[in-house]
Amino acid sequence: MDKKKLLKVIITICLVLIVAGIWMFKNVNKGSDPIVALPENKGAENLVTPKNEEDFVLEATSIDLDALKEYKLPIIIDFGADSCIPCKEMAPVLKTLNAEMQGKAIIKFVDVWKNGEVAKDFPIQVIPTQVIIKADGKPYVPSDDIQIKFDMYSHKDTGEHAFTVHQGGLTEEQMRAILADMEVDE
Repeated sequence: MDKKKLLKVIITICLVLIVAGIWMFKNVNKGSDPIVALPENKGAENLVTPKNEEDFVLEATSIDLDALKEYKLPIIIDFGADSCIPCKEMAPVLKTLNAEMQGKAIIKFVDVWKNGEVAKDFPIQVIPTQVIIKADGKPYVPSDDIQIKFDMYSHKDTGEHAFTVHQGGLTEEQMRAILADMEVDE
């Protein structure tokens, strides 16, 4: 075989391997149930099992807040977009925390450019914005130790605290501090 034919064969094999690798990477976890487990050194008695597998999946196309509150877990819903730069910076943090906090907290992401109707019931003015809810279903009220700016929203008619939100991106350290402030064990 001459060098030209050998080079064509090698390039073709490489391209096939690359395409197969990409396909496997994108499809290896599709259809699997979310895993709700604590690290081996933690007790299984603290686990919360999802009633609906979509409740613990990171990316959401809809939010049933009442159903999420039934788990009695802290909730952080990030409203952003896949093409927003600060949102892209937060994406790995959300993915990591969603995986780590399975059964201890609910971490969700809603792409408002693809699913804008989901944000209509929340006070979203900019993206990213995180809506934060305590395990008892009430809006999060940060302790004095948290050095992060939050916006508090109340119902116009009753004055009752309705939402606590953070506008802009959060680092992993800040997200962990918020979760710790809501007494989520790591």
